[in-house]
Amino acid sequence: MRYIDLETWPRKNHFNYFRTMDYPHFNVCANVDVTRFSAVVKEHKLSFFKAFLYAVVRTANELKEFRHRIREDGVVEHEVVHPSFTLMTSEDVFRFTETKYHPEMHVFLEETARVMEAAKDTVYLEDEPGRDDLLYVTCLPWVSFTSVQHPIHMDPHDSVPRIAWGKFFEENGKVKVPLGVQAHHALVDGVHVGKFFMRIQEVLDGIEDIYKGTHR
Repeated sequence: MRYIDLETWPRKNHFNYFRTMDYPHFNVCANVDVTRFSAVVKEHKLSFFKAFLYAVVRTANELKEFRHRIREDGVVEHEVVHPSFTLMTSEDVFRFTETKYHPEMHVFLEETARVMEAAKDTVYLEDEPGRDDLLYVTCLPWVSFTSVQHPIHMDPHDSVPRIAWGKFFEENGKVKVPLGVQAHHALVDGVHVGKFFMRIQEVLDGIEDIYKGTHR
């Protein structure tokens, strides 16, 4: 982690402008093509959820704006951020679960599977206090939504991105998934969210090479 020098940071004016707003977050939803991705997941008998989670977190880590967080009057850049995601328990209610991001896909999938198995029978709705090297991630597999809104504290320092995806559907011979990205405008602009969508599409399309390249 490093502190950003605000005096030389190109976003200084944007940061000072948006961080004073009562609600500085914005949300963008769009569909991503998972035609190739879903075929590879099925072929290799992978979990769609875990593999898509990997794609989301990998993409976010590749874009430094998604690793920036507000600390008091400053901004830090984390070297890596990890997912805190929702998990349905045996009681049919959800809990928050954290796992570590690892760039090697098979390592991430194995670690996430282990964490999910250990957590499935308990309900826990707190992240580690003071920790902000996270991405808040959720899945709504029952609905192919066209918009999504996340609950947040009315705290301008809350700068952890929220990412959600929904039920896949077919359109013009393609399989697609709705994906929503919510971010703090003092740190992230529309151009960065646009880069996120472009990059995650590349990751999804290339998931077979990624999986084979990291799976021994």
